Amino acid sequence: MLLRPIRYLIYLLAALSLFASSSALAASGKLVLYTSQLPEDAERTIQAFSKHSPDIQVSWLRNGTSKVMSLLQEEIALGDPKPDVILIADSMNMQWLKQRGHLWAYTEAPVKGFPDSIVDPDWTYFGTKFITTLIAYHTSAAKPVAWSDLLRSPARDQIIMPNPRYSGGATIHLGTLSMAPDLGWSFFEKLANNGGIAVRGNGNAIKSVVQGDKQYAIVVDFLARNYKRKGAPIDYVFPREGVSAITEPIAILKTAKNKEAAMAFVDFILSDEGQQLVSLQGMIPAKNGISPPAGFPSISKIKVIPSNIPQILKIDDRNKERFADLFGG
Repeated sequence: MLLRPIRYLIYLLAALSLFASSSALAASGKLVLYTSQLPEDAERTIQAFSKHSPDIQVSWLRNGTSKVMSLLQEEIALGDPKPDVILIADSMNMQWLKQRGHLWAYTEAPVKGFPDSIVDPDWTYFGTKFITTLIAYHTSAAKPVAWSDLLRSPARDQIIMPNPRYSGGATIHLGTLSMAPDLGWSFFEKLANNGGIAVRGNGNAIKSVVQGDKQYAIVVDFLARNYKRKGAPIDYVFPREGVSAITEPIAILKTAKNKEAAMAFVDFILSDEGQQLVSLQGMIPAKNGISPPAGFPSISKIKVIPSNIPQILKIDDRNKERFADLFGG
């Protein structure tokens, strides 16, 4: 006698799932995106999405992760957060937003093929790619193979890196390496003693090497690859001790005014088409089965140092103060 009600329940759940999927596909109206992608990557992402979902008009703001988060925090304090979707460099800031109840759980997100480690267990944010921090070097300089090579005399006064106060990737890099048993704060102290300097962002750091002002830059991988492919006199290595990695997660705000359009945007970013775009932009896709860009191994072939995101978030202010004591800024 219970079979008929159970059957009806199954039909109802299937219908609701179909409705949810079709509503995302039929989404329309205005979508507001805040992102820390490079300007050209943000434009390319939005153009591809607009072809996929022409009835959605995307309004977007782009800046560095720290700037995006500062603006968003101001809007939240005023009770009027503007974005429907955020796509920023690191999961630490997503964790901050999640802990304060600002993210919406998208439990139907198409995450099949993505590593569990980059999908929030509560479905509030999803990693979209892997961006490692490595060593880029001028081709006239001695090739490094390890982080420790930056502590030797040939690299004295020739090292440049982004400041974690402005770069999400640099924040995770600092937090990860400073807790790594083989590196720790000793590495950063010796780096400062060897004349390492910090500048506002990854772009400024690598341009200094391209122009020959410095010989070594600690930067995100895709910038090094892209400059090399354009013929710049640089090359890059994944240091043997391992590298830090960020995943540029995406999330829907709980206050999103157009959740259907937001779901459609997340669906696109996590789709095969969206992940192929990641590769075309010179970054390592997070989804299994999507080839990395030429010149990069798959993430499974790279030694990645684990990042304790909750702990990095907890001590972030302390880390940045200690970094500033060593490198200024």
